[in-house]
Amino acid sequence: MQQVRSFFFGPTPQEQKQKCNALIRKNTRLLDRDIANLKQTEFKTRNLIIQASKRAQRNPSQKTQAIKETKLFARELIKVRKQNNRLHTSKAQLESVKMQVNEAFAVRKIEGSIRTSTGIMKEVNSLVRLPELMGTMRELSQELVKAGIVEEMVGDMLPGDELMEDDYDETEEEVEKVLGEILKDKTPQVAQEEHDLPSAPVAVEEDVEQEESMADMRNRLEALRG
Repeated sequence: MQQVRSFFFGPTPQEQKQKCNALIRKNTRLLDRDIANLKQTEFKTRNLIIQASKRAQRNPSQKTQAIKETKLFARELIKVRKQNNRLHTSKAQLESVKMQVNEAFAVRKIEGSIRTSTGIMKEVNSLVRLPELMGTMRELSQELVKAGIVEEMVGDMLPGDELMEDDYDETEEEVEKVLGEILKDKTPQVAQEEHDLPSAPVAVEEDVEQEESMADMRNRLEALRG
């Protein structure tokens, strides 16, 4: 009977609220999963930095490549942390959307009408462009339109809403700060060793060895991102 009634009259406000909350919970679980994965990636990247630093100190023949690796892994760690901060911000936004949606339905129950919310539109608009949530957030935005909480689809960017960018160059200062945090008193030694490296061309055998090391390092980075 309920399905027949929904077919002719559409879902009730309670059903709309339940569906919106279910989609919000789904998005929250997705964010929690990605945050947990990033935590593991950060742990692995820290270990790679430590391992590369030890190799630079113990094996003179691999010193050049190992020092390059510590900096490359430090840059990767900065990106992981930036991504982690972005996901935590998105989770807070999602909690805000949930509160505003429930408040809108509560007002509808009391006053018999619902008010559109520009605040929800702005936050959903930001979240719908998050790669991790794009599909499910579009579904949520459609439900919010049907419920009358937002006036239109949120595909277009609202004024003052800026897309968060991940592509930026990590400064040398940021890299040294990360290395100092992880390696502590080992950092000055690594930095000094880098300045002491010879600038003369290396032998062909060293070139081959470094190419193989770089390929191995790229594979490890890809495995971390995976």
